[in-house]
Amino acid sequence: MNTVELITKKRDGGELSREEIRYLVKGFTEGSIPDYQMSAFLMAVYFQGMSREETVWLTQEMKVSGDMADLSRIPGLKIDKHSTGGVGDKTTLIIGPLAAACGVPVAKMSGRGLGFTGGTVDKLEAIPGFKTSLPEEEFFAQVEGCGISVIGQTAHIAPADKKIYALRDVTATVENLSLITSSIMSKKLASGSDGILLDVKCGSGAFMKSEEDARALAEMMVDIGRADGKKMMAMITDMSQPLGNAVGNALEVREAIEVLRGQGPADITELSVELAGRMVFMGGCASSPEEGIAKAGAALESGAGLAKFREFVSGQGGDPAVADDLSLLPLSGLSRTVTASRDGFIAGIDAMTIGLASQHTGAGRQTKEDSIDHGAGILLHHKCGDQIRAGEALMTLYSDKADKLDLAAAEAEKAVQIGDEAPALPPLIHAVIE
Repeated sequence: MNTVELITKKRDGGELSREEIRYLVKGFTEGSIPDYQMSAFLMAVYFQGMSREETVWLTQEMKVSGDMADLSRIPGLKIDKHSTGGVGDKTTLIIGPLAAACGVPVAKMSGRGLGFTGGTVDKLEAIPGFKTSLPEEEFFAQVEGCGISVIGQTAHIAPADKKIYALRDVTATVENLSLITSSIMSKKLASGSDGILLDVKCGSGAFMKSEEDARALAEMMVDIGRADGKKMMAMITDMSQPLGNAVGNALEVREAIEVLRGQGPADITELSVELAGRMVFMGGCASSPEEGIAKAGAALESGAGLAKFREFVSGQGGDPAVADDLSLLPLSGLSRTVTASRDGFIAGIDAMTIGLASQHTGAGRQTKEDSIDHGAGILLHHKCGDQIRAGEALMTLYSDKADKLDLAAAEAEKAVQIGDEAPALPPLIHAVIE
């Protein structure tokens, strides 16, 4: 095959065969196709799109480009959850223990944060001693013994995606439905779970700004997963304002523990119970989603989820005492409070702007090589719809460097809109695709 001919074919709107897609993915992963040719192909895809069949084939070829996790030795249906990313989205820390407490084995590989979105691995590493890298045998033993293990994505899972995504990030070809789908699903399908629950975000703090685009992505990912024999379900959820009140690694662990104590913000609590309940249903531990949600709610209310969180943290080398003493979690030494400029109602809190402000505090990365400050971030004191007085605290920012606080505070002030009347709030859950 000829790489230039395949680039030309896609540039002109042609549809590639599975063999042609395999040639491109294999050649680029192994190094025989250079970056500049793959970049040209990705740009052609960005403008011309891909058919359903092409997207299925691209996902499959990226999936088999590296190791395939085999979780078959773990009894029961293993259910994974994937969020398309957002600001303050710490649901994995909550729903994993809740689902495990209800009998669903959770064997999850998660990523690190980049840009304005956070990463589950970074949040877990804010817990003193917590290990996000385990040998395979320890990973299996943790799931078999505790019911849940969350580790970092290995470099050997879907390496084609790692190489292709690095190019997309610097060639303005990220926002394409087929490329997003194949990137997410190739890793998830290679990770070995029997089913995947997708939390597809829409709003200012999401990759998909509109519900229509989020639905299109969700439906495509569900379709791809089912074509691979997986149990699939998707929820389209709101990310027009940050989820919960905490944004930043240790701050989000703190809030996740508060939720498991039954003392967390209403939005993150509601969404976590819904997500966990659907995992319980998909894992065969409930006869309907409604029964699964009821069981997850009961695990939260009884404290079983919090107990499972302690067991989970301890099993991966972390200090389980964080569940009882939040002061054991790091908190940066400098703080700055942003106050309301006038009386009124909070009409909007732009999630992406808050995410960028949190990144400025040191809680996020601009490149994958950047180090992060686990104790940095933002704690919101109000949410959309709240009444506010001039001079009242809107949020507190934390960092170890004054110049970072200055930059973050200037960004955060742009995020909040204050109006004269209480706004109509969007639903937390826009739709469920079953």
